Amino acid sequence: MKDAHGSPDRPGTPTPDAQDARAGEAVQGRVRWRKFAVLAVPGFAATAALAVALAQGALAASFAVSGQQFKVGASHLEGIGFAQYGGFDKNKRNQLLPVAVTAIKNATIHNLCQSVVTTLPLVGDISLNLTAGKGDKPVEAENLFLDATHMAGDALFEDVEIGRDASTLNKGPTSAQGLQDAFGQQARKITIDNVQQVAWATNAGKFKLSGLSMDVKLGKHECF
Repeated sequence: MKDAHGSPDRPGTPTPDAQDARAGEAVQGRVRWRKFAVLAVPGFAATAALAVALAQGALAASFAVSGQQFKVGASHLEGIGFAQYGGFDKNKRNQLLPVAVTAIKNATIHNLCQSVVTTLPLVGDISLNLTAGKGDKPVEAENLFLDATHMAGDALFEDVEIGRDASTLNKGPTSAQGLQDAFGQQARKITIDNVQQVAWATNAGKFKLSGLSMDVKLGKHECF
């Protein structure tokens, strides 16, 4: 057979309709890749930003935290050199857990209670309770860091700065600073009554627990 110009058809030569179809597929392919790029770029940017954030010190605890939060309660806390800012803890699965880092240079804590509940198959709830600082011998801590997800109590701040750049905090422990441009607050002194906190981790340069007592019981027995 001959084509419209009188030339014989060559085997394997695509017809005009086939060429148009392939051109359409190529265009569609390019569109799909462009869509992929548009969707992927924000994800890559977020990952890069997070990597930079972690490199700048947003990672709070210096160890992999457990999969359980614990509760901390106290009747009275006094701290000299207070700072607070946002950060992340990381567990063994490399999951990032957002926290509010509360840092105190020197703290005294009255009637400290710490509790954690573990639920086991065939056993049920098991509670681990720790108490200390009763009477006239409070718990004493230096360079205390608490990575919390909840905090409540009756607080009094003295010489407080709220909304300060977290990377410029200078009233708490030396390393108590967060990310540049992130929210931070600090005070020369803090007093809190009826303290209730839920946390992933606690760090301290020194932690003196006067009258320490630890109990393990079946059932759920929490500080609050």
